[in-house]
Amino acid sequence: MTKTTKMIFISLIVAQALVLHVIEGMIPLPIGIPGAKLGLANIFTIISLYILGFKSTVLVVGLRVVLATMFGGTLSSFLYIISGGFLSLLAMAAVKNIFREKVTIIGVSGAGAVSHNIGQLVVASMIVNNWSVMMYLPVLTFIGIGTGIFIGIAANFIIYHMSKITAVKKISQLKDWEIFRKES
Repeated sequence: MTKTTKMIFISLIVAQALVLHVIEGMIPLPIGIPGAKLGLANIFTIISLYILGFKSTVLVVGLRVVLATMFGGTLSSFLYIISGGFLSLLAMAAVKNIFREKVTIIGVSGAGAVSHNIGQLVVASMIVNNWSVMMYLPVLTFIGIGTGIFIGIAANFIIYHMSKITAVKKISQLKDWEIFRKES
């Protein structure tokens, strides 16, 4: 039952992330900076990282990237999404595990947002064969910190309420749900 429940949970997380990815694509941002997005689908990457752990989250991010590209992407958008997604996941996992006692889910989310921007800018620099694209990094870092805080707060809120679901408790990697009650 636990493996089936976990597989269904992963499927639901990927589906919800894809819905947010599609909705986010429809939201016009008046910022005027190429590549600046809210990163709403990353809410579910963080939820997966905290509830299911790193290995299952690699699967979640991989499925999300492939399916998001199939829903309306191009080869270049695939490269941007995959580089940003996996670099973000690696950064979030590292911050979560190394600074476990010092950094909250909001800080983990901020680290993921900034590293996502770095991954995408590196790919953009390689595509256009010009490293001056990296000049967007300070502005995107500022925006990434803001969106990372928002995404972290949203993920914290969702995880807190998911802690009340018995099926989620059975498949969760978390031993102490109290950490999310402190931040809410």
